[in-house]
Amino acid sequence: MIPLLVLIVTFAVLRLAGALGWEPFDSWHAALRGALAAMFCLTASAHWGKRRPDLVRMVPPRFPHPALLVTVTGVLEILGAIGLLIPATAKPAALCLALLLTALFPANIHAARQHLTIGGRPVPAIPLRTVLQVVFLAALLAVAWRG
Repeated sequence: MIPLLVLIVTFAVLRLAGALGWEPFDSWHAALRGALAAMFCLTASAHWGKRRPDLVRMVPPRFPHPALLVTVTGVLEILGAIGLLIPATAKPAALCLALLLTALFPANIHAARQHLTIGGRPVPAIPLRTVLQVVFLAALLAVAWRG
């Protein structure tokens, strides 16, 4: 839920800043790109901090080298966030991040089924996680479509 909150609040702040004359965020598209970048920086930060062991446990057992997969996905999230901020790369970054979220969804399902936690908080149940996934994918596809 925190990533969704970051997405919404950052979008509102950036959109307001754009409306007040801060040119880099003078459109909904630019504000959404910035908000998604902030959200992905937040989610990537968990890949190396105290929440890392929780993310490693989320990787379904059929995938080898879970710690390496967590590292790689964190790097991809950071690269995607940077790509969203550059207008020329925003569309491919958004599409790649949408693919990444789709590829990571089985880990979220596994975590929900196993009643795992992240930072001591239960992961969202499958229906809620699915709704969040749809919202994040819709935001990324809106960036790609407009880009």
